[in-house]
Amino acid sequence: MAKSKARQDIVTPDAGSLESAARSAAKKGGLPPVHLWNPDFCGDLDMRIARDGTWFYLGTPIGRPELVRLFSTILKKEGEDYFLVTPVEKVGITVDDAPFVAVDFTAEGAGEDQLLRFETNVGDVTEAGAENPIRVERDPETGEPSPYVHVRAGLEALIDRKSFYRLVEIGSTVDGWFGLWSGGQFFRIIPASELP
Repeated sequence: MAKSKARQDIVTPDAGSLESAARSAAKKGGLPPVHLWNPDFCGDLDMRIARDGTWFYLGTPIGRPELVRLFSTILKKEGEDYFLVTPVEKVGITVDDAPFVAVDFTAEGAGEDQLLRFETNVGDVTEAGAENPIRVERDPETGEPSPYVHVRAGLEALIDRKSFYRLVEIGSTVDGWFGLWSGGQFFRIIPASELP
């Protein structure tokens, strides 16, 4: 006797099954092809990524960095929503700001030839340029900047404060804007007239 479609599609979101699927995909090397996976939505999982990059499950920080890294490889953004996906599951999670934090960077070259390479809290490395832009949001009330760099597939990293201060030291002014060169692109940070 055939199972009804409704019965076949019932999947309860569970971190354990996501971990198993992510481990299986990781064995194939590189990042899993989450852009090719479009399973039905299974519901929300009580998982949250805080602004400082800490991952929480059921309100408790996930203390195993290798597990956080594993989950980060199956993270997908659709519109303004974030999901953990496998070939058979898609569960919603909460992201307070950006899913990653850029915790360090290196700079090679200078001026228009400069290349900025960022490392995230989960071990991703991204080179800022046309495909991975740097952008800065400013708090409308305080004016405080929140700088971001694109990492992959619509996922960004908030650049941490110490790295941002170091970036400001190597910035330059172009067409009335203070900003950063990387990968042949100039990324605006703040109007030069607003510099102290």
